Amino acid sequence: MAKTTQPLHNQLNELWLVALGAVPGALVRWQVQNDLLVNVIGAAILGFVVGLPFRPSRQLLLGVGFCGSLTTFSSWMVECSTLISQGAWWSALGLIGLTMGLGLGVAALGFLMGRQFRPPGLGR
Repeated sequence: MAKTTQPLHNQLNELWLVALGAVPGALVRWQVQNDLLVNVIGAAILGFVVGLPFRPSRQLLLGVGFCGSLTTFSSWMVECSTLISQGAWWSALGLIGLTMGLGLGVAALGFLMGRQFRPPGLGR
């Protein structure tokens, strides 16, 4: 499939939407300072946003911008790597399992909740 390119002004509009959502997401992330908590909250919000009938612009703002900035993969991996380097393999595996399990669970729950807010004609 050939990739279609958008006009530059559309790309800039999308970039601004992501940046606008990223600022509050980063501020919340910075204040909370708990990888597990922000990843679970971000997964729940992202599931909810995906479940809603939002226009792509709102999904960029809230999903990519806010949730992408709120959640953290790299810090989570550093935390797991640190546990492994300290010989705490079971703690690292537990953290991975807990984060993945909670993240998937709350994302699915958020998605189902978001679908409840769809207008009747869009299906559930």
